[in-house]
Amino acid sequence: MLGTDLQTVLAGQDVTALGRSDLDVTDLDAVRSAVAGHDVVINAAAYTKVDDAESDEDAAFAVNATGAKNLAIAAREAGAKLIQVSTDYVFDGAATSPYAETAPRAPISAYGRTKAAGEELATAEHPEGTYIVRTAWLYGQHGPNFAATMLRLAGSHPTVSVVVDQLGQPTWTADLARQIVLLAESDAPAGAYHGTNSGQGSWFDFTQAIFSEAGLDPERVLPTDSTAFVRPAPRPSYSVLGHDAWAAAGLPEMRDWREALADAVASGAVAKPAA
Repeated sequence: MLGTDLQTVLAGQDVTALGRSDLDVTDLDAVRSAVAGHDVVINAAAYTKVDDAESDEDAAFAVNATGAKNLAIAAREAGAKLIQVSTDYVFDGAATSPYAETAPRAPISAYGRTKAAGEELATAEHPEGTYIVRTAWLYGQHGPNFAATMLRLAGSHPTVSVVVDQLGQPTWTADLARQIVLLAESDAPAGAYHGTNSGQGSWFDFTQAIFSEAGLDPERVLPTDSTAFVRPAPRPSYSVLGHDAWAAAGLPEMRDWREALADAVASGAVAKPAA
């Protein structure tokens, strides 16, 4: 989702877009060769199977941590910026107010540990040129995601049950792509930035908003809690991220998630399945 939207935002610029079949980020020599000659490297690659990572942490670490380290080494050698896309899962979810960019990492899952390690290793290798962009709750046009799943279920189920006890910031990948490019083209200092749409809501709130924007009855969305969906990896119950670093760098934070969702639906990036 994010990689495709980045290509759209960067249309007209000299861009090399490499997928998994084009580049193994765990291969340092291959990474060095791919990065050479570039000014900015955006790492949107990740092992994102959160539950699988609990039993296959080594594989997740190879991509999320070693891969990030390799890209930082290559970016430093090429004199390039590295924008490392990271996640709310580097935090424990125990907060009650938005996580600052400087908040200590305290992951509670294997996936979170590997992404936290990626942040640490990349920053250590290229401290003056690594930009950590933490994001969360992504949805968009070009891949499987929560919004698409809910609309698919709406076509086959009279009601859907969604948790109310996890809070976060639904984030449209098109907005995130624009924010990443804004950061890449700015003179902002290296460090951590939180790339999420503003505001907050539960998965229940998000689903009701999806239904409403799609012209469906939001009362078909029923509240439940996380005990109804027990999964191998623990999820942070609070994933609201603060945005102070943008203002400090003289850049605007991302807009409210409800405004973004309305535009995503209106543009067709989130659409009801055909009847």
